[in-house]
Amino acid sequence: MIKEAVVATFPDLVRVIQNGADRIELNADLAAGGITPSKGMIAEAIQYVHDHDKEITVMIRPRGGNFVYNDIELKIMEADILETQQLGADGVAFGALTDENTLDEDAMENLIAAAGGMTITMHMAFDALDHEEQLHTIDWLTDHGVERILTHGGDLATPIDANINHLKELLAHAANHIGILPGGITSANYETIAKTLTVYQVHGTKIVD
Repeated sequence: MIKEAVVATFPDLVRVIQNGADRIELNADLAAGGITPSKGMIAEAIQYVHDHDKEITVMIRPRGGNFVYNDIELKIMEADILETQQLGADGVAFGALTDENTLDEDAMENLIAAAGGMTITMHMAFDALDHEEQLHTIDWLTDHGVERILTHGGDLATPIDANINHLKELLAHAANHIGILPGGITSANYETIAKTLTVYQVHGTKIVD
């Protein structure tokens, strides 16, 4: 079981590693849903995580709010991906949508190209898509070499138990061609959720608390 812990400060990073996290998703400003951390934070976190033989994924998101980005924001994201790659991160997490609430395929192609050599996670922008668009997005991301999709299976305000059937549908469609990473999981329910969904990885801010 891979327990991916979400952190935004160095003390929290140390704590979750000590408490058994297997992979880190590094963010800044979790109150805004997580945005790209500073270069200094990324560098120190990568060194600490690798010193403890764990993996680290860095959030690439220039601001809070929606996931529809203009050209300048996309340039910032590309630059942050390249910087993160140079610092030695194992992976990056990002997502871009259109005004029509579909996957921004042009933007995603450019971001994926910038991330060459790192694992790529499509983050919870996925949950903003309607059901049919989610299925199309799973296929598109699979064809473009994305490693996994982070999803709560519904609005983050809903309990994960209410989203089990939808998560099962997504897993069935993914058919092991791309990882489905359930998010919003805690130390109290991860074993039950993982068994119910037959998944080997789980994600959350309280996954090892």
